[in-house]
Parts: sequence; structure tokens; C-alpha cells
Amino acid sequence: MRTPFFAPRGLPGGRLLNMELILASASPRRREILARIFPSFSVEPAEGEERADLSLPPAQYAGALAQKKAESVFARHPDAAVLGADTVVAFGGRILGKPKDAADAKRTLRALSGREHAVYTGYCLLLAGKALHGVCETKVFFRELSDAFIDEYVAGGSPMDKAGSYGIQDDARLVRGWSGSYTNVVGLPEEEIRKCLTEAGLLP
Repeated sequence: MRTPFFAPRGLPGGRLLNMELILASASPRRREILARIFPSFSVEPAEGEERADLSLPPAQYAGALAQKKAESVFARHPDAAVLGADTVVAFGGRILGKPKDAADAKRTLRALSGREHAVYTGYCLLLAGKALHGVCETKVFFRELSDAFIDEYVAGGSPMDKAGSYGIQDDARLVRGWSGSYTNVVGLPEEEIRKCLTEAGLLP
């Protein structure tokens, strides 16, 4: 089901092509970031759970998932522009997905505590005659997290729908710094998506 979403008035951007933009993602964080770039769009998540080859390097895996999401929705709306995105967290050569339960979230946060990891967001924009895609990487540096903080954070429920079991925007005590795009870690690299939409002719 496609849900219309209208960004607040006065945001930059305007259509050059007379074409609807559909965000192929249920993520409220991606919706909020895209709203800062594009004045109005619809939301229609890809149906089912998209999968890619887990043997792929994390960056390629994120890109492959983003493309699958975009292709799934574009197949139903070939006259629209469809943007798919997927974010993965990689640590120690392993992709960290969404936690299975609270215990899994706590294990992940203890592993990331005091260490560096990488966040990759793949994106794919499909429209008639064009396919634009890329992957953005951000390095994230965690603070040392106490067991008490981890227990409190997980009990709040925020980690349960997030890759890597955390949201960089959730609590200043989580992260001591990052290198690269902040919004990439939230779920959508704002500057790269703006360039992508401009190249496609959807933004001036």
C-alpha cells in the first residue's frame, strides 16, 4: 500500500520531471531525511524480506539490498521514480543485522563498546531509462559503554529495529565521533541522495 507523505512547506527542491517519487522503505528515519531534500513523495515498502548474497562484502551487500527493494516497487510503478535504500553495520568483517532479542542487542553493544566499526548505506534510484546507485561509508567510534548503560538503553526498546542494535541519534553517550556522513548512519546519506536526485532530473 502506497502512503503519501508531504514534507513541510518551505523546504528546498522542486520537480523538474513530472514524475512521482516513491520511497521503497518503511523506515521513519529515511522518510524524515528525504523530506529535507524533496518536497513531496509517497512511501511504499518493498513486499517481503529482501535478501542478498551474505558472502558479499558489506558495501556490496548494502547496495544489492537497496537495488532489490527499488526493483520490487518499480515493477509495480514503472511510471514513477523509485528510491530504495538499505543500511548495514559491519564489525570485524561481519555484518551486524537487527538484533533477534534483547540479549542479542546487549551482546552487540558490548562488542562495539570502545571500538570502531563501519556503516554502509546502499541506495538505488530507478526511473524510466535510468538506474542510479551508490554506497556511502561512515566510520563510527563508540564510547566505552557500561553494562548499566547497555541494560538501560536496551530496556528502552530503541535498538530492536536497528542494524547494529543502536541509533546514532538516540543518545549522546553512545558515540564519541564519526568520520563521514552522519545521516548515512541514521539511514540515508543526505548529500549523496540530493546529488542523485539532481542527476536524475528530479531536483534543480
